[in-house]
Amino acid sequence: MSENCASITIVFETHATSLDNERGLASGWFDVDLSRLGMQQARELGARYTESPFAAIFCPDLRRSYRTATIAFGQRDMPIIRDWRLRECDYGEGTRKPLDEVEPAKRTHISSPFPGGESYQQAAARTGDFLRELAPQYCGTRILIIGCRATHYGLEHWLNQVPLTQAVTAPFTWQPGWTYTLDPTALLLVDRTG
Repeated sequence: MSENCASITIVFETHATSLDNERGLASGWFDVDLSRLGMQQARELGARYTESPFAAIFCPDLRRSYRTATIAFGQRDMPIIRDWRLRECDYGEGTRKPLDEVEPAKRTHISSPFPGGESYQQAAARTGDFLRELAPQYCGTRILIIGCRATHYGLEHWLNQVPLTQAVTAPFTWQPGWTYTLDPTALLLVDRTG
């Protein structure tokens, strides 16, 4: 990375409510669409940032995130870039199982993959790879990432040095955006699984 690369401001937002969210199912890599409520939430997301341009908007390559991005920002002059590395954790055999079964199992899959899927450590590694590639093109800019909880865990882990176990098992409370600073010259992507 360039030694002269200025910090990148990253705003993270969760994708809007999906049909599986409303059904209480863990989507993982299943490509589910937004619900009617989700489409309204996506419009509200765009309205929150009416006066806030981004150099780019990144999202996973799955419909729930991409549709959130296009509904919120599709009419504005900002590129929307899909990147599979920002996907939710792959729950494997747990995909589309009830959330009340998958949520308690998260703690046991920090480093051990879900059967037929991946671990949160592997999901966080994808986010780390994505972060390493933001410079030099986005030095000194402000970008938006629309993603899922695994994306959020990865950002907390790499940019706020939160141990991955803590990030995954802490109670999740939605809020309208999280802001992070990525200093590409000091980005030490040291694994802190503990």
